[in-house]
Amino acid sequence: MGSCRWLLKWCCSYSINFADKIIINLEKKRHYTIPIFIPMEACPFQCVFCDQKKISGKSRVSPAEDITSILHLHLSTIPENNTEVEVGFFGGTFTGLSSEKQIAYLESVLPFVENGKVSGIRLSTRPDFISTDILALLKKYPVTMIELGAQSMDDEVLKKSGRGHSSMDTEKASKMIIDTGFSLGLQMMIGLPGDSAEKSIETAKKIVELGAIETRIYPVIVIKGTSLEDLFVRGLYLPMDLETAIRVTKNLITIFDDSGVKIIRIGLHPSKGLLDKTDYIAGPFHPSFQELVMTSVWTDRFRGLLNEKSGDFIQLRLNPSDLHPAIGYYGTNRKLLENHFRFVNFVTDPEIKEKTFYADYH
Repeated sequence: MGSCRWLLKWCCSYSINFADKIIINLEKKRHYTIPIFIPMEACPFQCVFCDQKKISGKSRVSPAEDITSILHLHLSTIPENNTEVEVGFFGGTFTGLSSEKQIAYLESVLPFVENGKVSGIRLSTRPDFISTDILALLKKYPVTMIELGAQSMDDEVLKKSGRGHSSMDTEKASKMIIDTGFSLGLQMMIGLPGDSAEKSIETAKKIVELGAIETRIYPVIVIKGTSLEDLFVRGLYLPMDLETAIRVTKNLITIFDDSGVKIIRIGLHPSKGLLDKTDYIAGPFHPSFQELVMTSVWTDRFRGLLNEKSGDFIQLRLNPSDLHPAIGYYGTNRKLLENHFRFVNFVTDPEIKEKTFYADYH
């Protein structure tokens, strides 16, 4: 029986009679980040959506003297070969801490960097808590990445959300971070008060323009005890539904992917209070939100296959990292293809570029 081979890329374009691949065997290092949470520490503002203790699932700030034991514990579970480990200070405004406390945290990690167990430090903070003095302090330590909670690049959205900083603050801080030699990460949220799909797209484009190499995308959830709960109860705020949040996020992925900005997280960490609904009021929370989004991304990629003659055999070859999203949440995409082809098979090949797949028909 005849067969034809197709290569489908991110944009779902087709290429016929593709030549054999040039095989380059490069083993990628497995990356690990050991998280140290400092929820709500040093932040002078209370954004309408925010209760970091509930969002992160952490109510206790990790004291600097506990860092050594925390790192030893985590490192004992991480393979030593072909891995890269960094320490991340998350959840609060790291650079809003006193310089003494910042130094204590950074000094606690330093021995692990010096002995080669840890490659560097990343931290998250606010755009308006970046200055030349702060960056000079951080430069004395193995800090490699600074993430800013930009959340939006629309000033109306920032004001309605009680962020306490402007888009210009983010622009200035981003430039200072890059100019000082740090890598830049910019976080964004979708569904903030006054936000829209169009504004979210503009925020994503601005994140690319500012030189971020990484981003996180968080849909807004109404958490119990926040100002947003009050606005929601009074009918002054309407959260996104899950379907809309998936669609908006999918459009943002295209922007970041086309620009080479790595998306390191999609959706909130599924804390106990969100999972058991004790802290959840409303909004597009799902414990597998990222999986739902990536399932939808691959559904769109596979739609071109459905134009082929139905009832045939199809084998899809892709990178191992793409296998689960390609098959889809609870097999969504496999079932879609099985409704069109008599037999569907997924196989992995580490030499195939990520977000690319081959479809073989017989």
